[in-house]
Amino acid sequence: MPTKAVTPAYYIGLMSGTSMDGIDAVLVDLSKKQIELICSHAHPFPATLQQQLAAIINPDWQGSLVQIGSLHQQLGKLFAEAVNALLKKTEIHSHQIKAIGSHGQTVWHQPGGEHPFSMQLGDANQISELTGITTVADFRSRDIASGGQGAPLVPAFHQALFSRADTNRILLNIGGIANITLLPHNGEISGFDTGPGNGLMDAWIKKHQQKSFDKNGDWASSGIINKQLLGQLLNDQYFSLPAPKSTGKEYFNLQWLNKNSSKSVNPQDIQATLAELTARSIADAINSVIDQSPDWHELYVCGGGAHNQFLMERIQHHLTAFNIESTETLGVSPDWMEAIAFAWLAKQTLEGKPGNLPSVTGAKGSRILGAIYPK
Repeated sequence: MPTKAVTPAYYIGLMSGTSMDGIDAVLVDLSKKQIELICSHAHPFPATLQQQLAAIINPDWQGSLVQIGSLHQQLGKLFAEAVNALLKKTEIHSHQIKAIGSHGQTVWHQPGGEHPFSMQLGDANQISELTGITTVADFRSRDIASGGQGAPLVPAFHQALFSRADTNRILLNIGGIANITLLPHNGEISGFDTGPGNGLMDAWIKKHQQKSFDKNGDWASSGIINKQLLGQLLNDQYFSLPAPKSTGKEYFNLQWLNKNSSKSVNPQDIQATLAELTARSIADAINSVIDQSPDWHELYVCGGGAHNQFLMERIQHHLTAFNIESTETLGVSPDWMEAIAFAWLAKQTLEGKPGNLPSVTGAKGSRILGAIYPK
């Protein structure tokens, strides 16, 4: 008897991370357990928009609500452009897409204090209107309302896709901020933001060489790690905080670096030290949570940092017990992992299923995340 064909379940995921280097857009089929990536598209930010967003994240920013509102609309239209450009690459039409999952552009993440919140710009009304596709957005707020950090949210996706009953796995995402997901074969899933990923390195090379990132870590590898500076940076209270915890560029930025660094240190040595800071903080975080168990050896990396050869060498140097591989080995490109995750989170929302993991975010319980903006 012939096997019955499975009807595709097309979703689009949009991710604009803390690196603010553009919009990652993916079209995926989520009808089967093995996710199929149909098409991907990297949509650039106009330089002026990128500059305006970078200014807002500066703790000293003194702009207006008019600027916030304007950027919210501009980004919504840009996200819609990314979706339409993605679909132009395929023979799939907008009416065939069940939903878009849009993370939005984080401009401030403050999960602590008396009034915790996380703000993402990119009006989902614009996305839905300009694409004709139901859009799900604002994924973090419900988790925060239930006492959670609102981040990281991707571990729930990691669990659904990569958990195995016979092995312990760690997923490491290195975007502007780095985070880990621990998938034990017989225990509770955990994960948190470890601290800076590419964000500080990107900001430093942009300041000194007008480049958006340090390709292969070449500039960092030309410098010498300043151990005194590294010690000062690693002494920051964030690194010793217990999980659940999350952070962003509103905390780890050049102002934070300038409070700790000296003008007498060569710029390339600072770049080398920033790469080592990312590597050490990741390794220290991983070692702190697996210290009691020797059965962790699989570590898979995704995000832009996976392409930084120098950074990957430094992480491997500090985690010799691990066989570090790209998530490509697991069948998911390291470049599109987070965008795919938000397509999956949109599906969870539409199906009335939770999208958070309380063991990761610290929320009071599982929650259906996101707000739905019908087409």
